[in-house]
Amino acid sequence: MGKLQEFNITFDKNKDVYSPGESISGTVSIKVGQLLQCKAIKVNCNGFCGITSKVNDTAWTLEEQYFNSTISVADKGTLKQGEHTFPFKFLIPESAPTSFEGNYGRIIYRVRAFINTPRFAKDYNTEKAFYLLCLLNLNKVPDIWEPSSSAVTQQFTYMLVKTGTVVLNAQTDLKGYTQGQIIQVLAQIHNQSGKSTGNMAASLMQRVTYETKRPTHDVRTIAEVEGGVVKAGKESEWKEQIIVPPLPQSSLIGCDLIKMDYYVKVCLKSPDVMLMLPIHIGNVSLDKKLRSSKKAAAACSAEDTQESANPPSTSTTTPPLPPRTAPKPGPRPTPRSRSSSHNPHSAPPADSPQGAEGGAPMNDGLPNKRQSQLVSPNAFSYAPGLFFSQNQQHNGPSPAPPGSTGATAPYPPESSASLMPTPLILPPDYGASAYPQEAPPSYDDSFNT
Repeated sequence: MGKLQEFNITFDKNKDVYSPGESISGTVSIKVGQLLQCKAIKVNCNGFCGITSKVNDTAWTLEEQYFNSTISVADKGTLKQGEHTFPFKFLIPESAPTSFEGNYGRIIYRVRAFINTPRFAKDYNTEKAFYLLCLLNLNKVPDIWEPSSSAVTQQFTYMLVKTGTVVLNAQTDLKGYTQGQIIQVLAQIHNQSGKSTGNMAASLMQRVTYETKRPTHDVRTIAEVEGGVVKAGKESEWKEQIIVPPLPQSSLIGCDLIKMDYYVKVCLKSPDVMLMLPIHIGNVSLDKKLRSSKKAAAACSAEDTQESANPPSTSTTTPPLPPRTAPKPGPRPTPRSRSSSHNPHSAPPADSPQGAEGGAPMNDGLPNKRQSQLVSPNAFSYAPGLFFSQNQQHNGPSPAPPGSTGATAPYPPESSASLMPTPLILPPDYGASAYPQEAPPSYDDSFNT
């Protein structure tokens, strides 16, 4: 056994998931079997992003650094035989992005310790990673309550000489979701041809873009549901649901080298007709109370603007009406007129404003057959040892636990338990689940061949 028997880093309270703006503290523990001379003992805390054009390669072609701080915890001297501890503390910048791990790049945070020894002696170093989570609050995303919609018209050829047209319109009920919530997909298909289409399909897709010299796009299917066909010359409506599994959030704010977004792909197996519906995946669910308060504030602001733009007029082209004035002492009595051809009236009541509520619920139409949601096993190959809260709210302000990430966010299990007051469980086995878990609506055979 050499001079150095133990050399490790421990974070206070065994915590290893932090938020931007937090401080990270801990101790460096050293155990030596005999005297060890050193010039200095230093501790470094840094965070950076590295990307490459090769899968799982760590020889980064591009890097960007978020912070890099070093402190000296011991000066030149000799470590006596036994155990020694040195405390440290660093402040994490507010602008640091969320930790990330993907096929072509990573966002890494770590604390490293160094023992610098005299010349011709061996230097020693060790390191320990920690993870950063910056919550994405969907309530702060513009137009998040609006549906994500798109339409496409596609011409195609069949039976060598015949041509046809398919019109596809699709939308989601919202633009933002958190894990466990359900994406409602509505599609309308008009088959203007003499041939039945292939099956309908809707998929939740994840796209990660690495900004190398030639940008690399890593696209994967997270979950997929499938329906029936549309017969020749028919028009039909298809409704489906996709439940959101644990996933990393959409935005990596503060990182310029890696971009991540999600969308729902709606397509026909044949002919090749497809459209994309961009959505956001966040950590804090939408809150209907916040939406109501924003609507009320917007209505009051609109009324104030209208009043300031149209001040009350004192003269009009209509016959003059007796103005309403402040109360005055009663007038002197006057003799009654012999004949009265004009009886003054009070101002007519203002018209009651029309209702401003949203449109009527959409007609169910002709939903077709559906299958259980299929989740790609590859979608979770980058989520080692994740833990998630088991009482996730469907709608409402419910911040996701630090482990509520999926395909490409490496959060360890022990740290999540220290941050969440609620019980934590392992992620479910999506390959054996039947999605959605709610009772499916009744469907007719409008899409059956």
